Amino acid sequence: MSRAISDAQTGETLPGILVRSEGEPETGDASVTEAYDGLGYTFALFWEVFERDSIDDRSSPLEATVHFGSLYDNAFWDGSRMVFGDGDGEIFTGFTRSLSVIGHELAHGVTEFTAGLVYRGQSGALNEHVSDVFGALVEQHAWRQTAAEASWLVGEGIFTDEVEGNALRSLKAPGTAYDDDVLGKDPQPAHWDDFIVTRDDNGGVHLNSGIPNRAFWSIADTLGGFAWERAGQIWYDTLTNGSLTPRSEFSEFAAATIAAAVARFGDGSDEQRAVEAGWALVGVVPAEA
Repeated sequence: MSRAISDAQTGETLPGILVRSEGEPETGDASVTEAYDGLGYTFALFWEVFERDSIDDRSSPLEATVHFGSLYDNAFWDGSRMVFGDGDGEIFTGFTRSLSVIGHELAHGVTEFTAGLVYRGQSGALNEHVSDVFGALVEQHAWRQTAAEASWLVGEGIFTDEVEGNALRSLKAPGTAYDDDVLGKDPQPAHWDDFIVTRDDNGGVHLNSGIPNRAFWSIADTLGGFAWERAGQIWYDTLTNGSLTPRSEFSEFAAATIAAAVARFGDGSDEQRAVEAGWALVGVVPAEA
């Protein structure tokens, strides 16, 4: 594992000034420490559980930039590195504070190197969903939480105390992460019947991801134990086994996860039944082969 953290010093020129490389001591900057540790926890999940060597499976360095922009309210994967804003201090605090956010953004890189899900419409919502799943699993793996113990929240801890909300999204209960006078109510649907058709947000990628998110939570909850061991393994297999196309839709993704469960755990297995029940819970009918 090779990590490198740079500091944009509130500018928007990347990568910024290199401030910490692999094996070097802490700098005293909390954002640098959180980013460095978060990259390490993300690497650990993919390597220890799935035997994946970094995001490209070819030992690529993990790089991040902190203190990006002035009062910048976001974190993103730019195709080669993680970039974190410090928040505006009114709604958001620093985005390095959430391990699930770090895992989420790096998982976009894993998707880019595997299924390559196009970031629009249903395939884009699946892209977001996959990042939410692995973001949650990075946190659970680091903290050794079972499915029952985990919060299933993405972005917990990045809201200020002024915001009425717990996180950006909830996999367990989409639509309940926040309800605030300024932000409004969490708009994520939790069932296919409530799928949102919109031109905004690249066709609702951050909205409709709530539907497969709840399916995954249900599968992990049904199987119990550590979610990365069975539910997470099925999702990783689906992402990497060539069964998806860049424009796969929910029904195709559901069918692929069922097939992956059968391939790894056997026809008629508890895992297969849990996956089928998870998709049924959210009203997604798997595509026929």
